[in-house]
Amino acid sequence: MTEVDYIVVGCGLAGVAFCEQLRKADQSFVVFDDDSQKSSSVAAGIYNPVVLKRFTQVWKAKAQLELAMPYYHDLENLLEVKLNHKLNVYRKFASIEEQNEWFVASDKPVLCDFMHSEILKNDQKELIAPYGFGKVLHSGRIDTRLLMERYRLFLKSTHRLKEERFQYDLLSPVNHGVVYASIKAKHIVFTEGFGLKENPLLPNSPIVGLKGEMLIVKAPTLKLEVILKSSVFVVPLGEDLYWVGATYEHQDKTHNISEAAKVQLVLKLKTLLNCEFEVVQQVAGIRPTTKDRRPLVGSHPSMANVYILNGMGTRGVMISPYVAQQLYDHIEYQTDLDTEINLKRFKAFR
Repeated sequence: MTEVDYIVVGCGLAGVAFCEQLRKADQSFVVFDDDSQKSSSVAAGIYNPVVLKRFTQVWKAKAQLELAMPYYHDLENLLEVKLNHKLNVYRKFASIEEQNEWFVASDKPVLCDFMHSEILKNDQKELIAPYGFGKVLHSGRIDTRLLMERYRLFLKSTHRLKEERFQYDLLSPVNHGVVYASIKAKHIVFTEGFGLKENPLLPNSPIVGLKGEMLIVKAPTLKLEVILKSSVFVVPLGEDLYWVGATYEHQDKTHNISEAAKVQLVLKLKTLLNCEFEVVQQVAGIRPTTKDRRPLVGSHPSMANVYILNGMGTRGVMISPYVAQQLYDHIEYQTDLDTEINLKRFKAFR
């Protein structure tokens, strides 16, 4: 029987963030992941403290960024790769009214540190933006695909990764912990993303899958050095490649790509770009979201030493380090979880 402090099920952004809490605290752990969930690896990895549709602050943006920036710096050192690409987000304005709304929002105390107050004129002939842009500060992109690849290699090199499907019927409670097959652990944390819907230990999970499809396009003349936001995001990846997305599909819960999504994204992109581009790849993922758009964090309602860390939605890059610390401190030091992320706000978990 192998004994560890923690079993972690799932290795997306939330799983990696929780593993880092464990590693830095010298806790022993093993991770189960069958690479079935793709949302973390296909995401643009944008971190942005402003809700760009309504010009409001992202929930706990300052606290999230204060944790996330040193967290990704430490990961870069651990994995010996460049992950954090600091880029301003430029929000395209559709009208004079939107410009005025930006001025008003940027003057608010909670937003003035994140929003540049001046309207930026468009000086690129490759862009269609007659009303200019608003610039978001303290924003950028985390290379989530590279992060997922390298962190899995790190786990394998330290003999912490089990690349296999987790068999729920093999999990049993014991005094002061759980047993799974030949592994005994003090605690188990499920960070499965949308895969939580298939977890029989949580049959009434409030996780809602929101499918997104994205394109990778090549635009040799664009030469963009910022993240653009209009009806889609356009994110520079280097070598004249750009991530474009994303769609929002509530019914389809597969990872299959569709021609309809491709057409939709291309049409939206053509309202922003005045240059030639070529679609070189199309990908899809299922975002794990909740109805109130807050993460799902806390202890199982009836099983001791069983915990959930899920529901990162569209902002996993920013929020994962914050909620991972919240859960770790809750387990180890019995601190209270933020009420807005505590899974007990749902009847199914009371």
